[in-house]
Amino acid sequence: MLRFPLPLPVPRHLLAWSFSSTWPRHESHFDTHHFVQRLEHEGLNRAQVEGIMSAMAEVIDESIRNMTSNMDTKADQKKHHYTQQVDVAQIKSELQLMEKNDLRLREEITCTQAGVRLDLNLEKGRLREEGSGQELKIKEVDTRIEQEIAGLRTAIQASKATTLQYLVGFVTGCSALLMAYLRFRV
Repeated sequence: MLRFPLPLPVPRHLLAWSFSSTWPRHESHFDTHHFVQRLEHEGLNRAQVEGIMSAMAEVIDESIRNMTSNMDTKADQKKHHYTQQVDVAQIKSELQLMEKNDLRLREEITCTQAGVRLDLNLEKGRLREEGSGQELKIKEVDTRIEQEIAGLRTAIQASKATTLQYLVGFVTGCSALLMAYLRFRV
């Protein structure tokens, strides 16, 4: 008689709620009857076949238990999917916020650059105006100096002429006196 091990307990998340008083049915994961017949056909006796079947059933059940314990349930998958969606949405909102901040920063930089350019242009204009004002003052001072020099030259020339005139008069007077003195003395 072929005996199979008692069914192993199935994890709770794999059990559906049932209203049956019997233990859930153990399902084989392959055709055991066909496998038994094949082993008997190969020359194994019934006890050997039952031992092999029992060992294989235990190994397969253990493997399936290990696989199912490592698997997520649909609820876990949904929770994980929802968490990922929330994370993606949060990353999208952070990216949008960063793009807005980047755009705002670029606008501020553009405004600051425009302000600096305007200030530089105004300063250049002011310096040009000051420079032209200084040049105008220098030209006025140059003109006054030249006028003063021309006036001094004229005054010197007039002074020379007057001095020469007085000198000629004085020399002429002295000569006349000297001649008169010499004339009376002789």
